[in-house]
Amino acid sequence: MKIEPIDEIGENHVATSAENPLRKDAFLLSDKQKIEIIRDDVFHILETLGMDLNDDSLKGTPNRVAKMFVNELFSGLDPKNIPSLSTFKNPYKYGEMLVEKNITVYSTCEHHLLPIIGRAHVAYISNGSVIGLSKMNRIVDYLAKRPQVQERLTMQVVQALQKALKTQDVACVIDAKHLCVNSRGIRDIESSTVTAEFGGKFKEEQTRKEFLNYISLETKI
Repeated sequence: MKIEPIDEIGENHVATSAENPLRKDAFLLSDKQKIEIIRDDVFHILETLGMDLNDDSLKGTPNRVAKMFVNELFSGLDPKNIPSLSTFKNPYKYGEMLVEKNITVYSTCEHHLLPIIGRAHVAYISNGSVIGLSKMNRIVDYLAKRPQVQERLTMQVVQALQKALKTQDVACVIDAKHLCVNSRGIRDIESSTVTAEFGGKFKEEQTRKEFLNYISLETKI
């Protein structure tokens, strides 16, 4: 049987755009309305699979899944949830690279709706403005909370910080496991995916090498 092109794209984890594909009417429904609709859809999926939705363990599942989708896993789709990325002046004139490494990444593969779990390493070189350290974690978390492909997520993190810091000198590396590879299909539990996006000075070999050396350092507490 010939595989349809849409299945081929999903199996090969191809990103079709640097932006998440959203319809123009994506935010016409309230969160409450979305939860109600998704709850019914999850009910029908489980019912179709033959599950007894009257069982005490299952009867609350459709509502739990719907709330999780809207309020947690995919909350990064809604612009109202974007974290504040306010910057401030650099009074101490720190002009070297700043690296925030081992940022936890929890995302969802948009091809199979299975988890992506890993670490992001983000760096920038100030051109006069700096950003709070936790803001870097928060923007990664916000952008990860949507149906994603790792390549797109890596690019979006860099683009968001470039815009906030008004500099091209931003880099991001993400190393993550995809459960669509680890738990289904080839079921290779050892493999992980590494993606990188380098902007401005990070495109230069020496600066890029410095960044990669920093993120390879073992953190000891």
